[in-house]
Amino acid sequence: MLPAALTVFVTLFFSLTESKQKDFYTFKVVNSRGKLVSLEKYRGSVSLVVNVASECGFTDEHYRELQQLQRDFGPSHFNVLAFPCNQFGQQEPGSDKEIDSFVRRVYGVSFPLFSKIAIVGTGANNVYKYLIEASGKEPDWNFWKYLVDVNGKVVDAWGPKVSVKEIRPKIADMVRQIIVGKRDEL
Repeated sequence: MLPAALTVFVTLFFSLTESKQKDFYTFKVVNSRGKLVSLEKYRGSVSLVVNVASECGFTDEHYRELQQLQRDFGPSHFNVLAFPCNQFGQQEPGSDKEIDSFVRRVYGVSFPLFSKIAIVGTGANNVYKYLIEASGKEPDWNFWKYLVDVNGKVVDAWGPKVSVKEIRPKIADMVRQIIVGKRDEL
């Protein structure tokens, strides 16, 4: 009799443990204006999480394409979530206020911009520790992109040499699935 009871206990234990596991949307971060934000508010939509820099060779192309994605798919079903980082080539030297002002003025950025953080190494923000662990891919430069599904699971990750245009079809398919799912619920 004991083995059956033990089996039930182990099954219950692991199902409770799994339900308490973190996903991307369980984290809280500080936005570029100093306010604590729960990423939970983005659950149910697709997120493209990007470490951004204002003075990088990839800045212009990426910001333009990221803003176009936000315009085309967001904010109900999709969001670019931008995290400034100064760890690669010291290419994000400004303050949160300066970065926010620059990207809104130059690129018309309408997607969420968060406070500047470290994304790799011992001081890495917990959000990025999670993204790296979940994807098995660690950023080594600016404009790494992590695609996160509606449930907070990392779907894939790409470095800066992969353009936003290249991953757009995958994002479009995920957004389409949300829309079709909502339509089927009606």
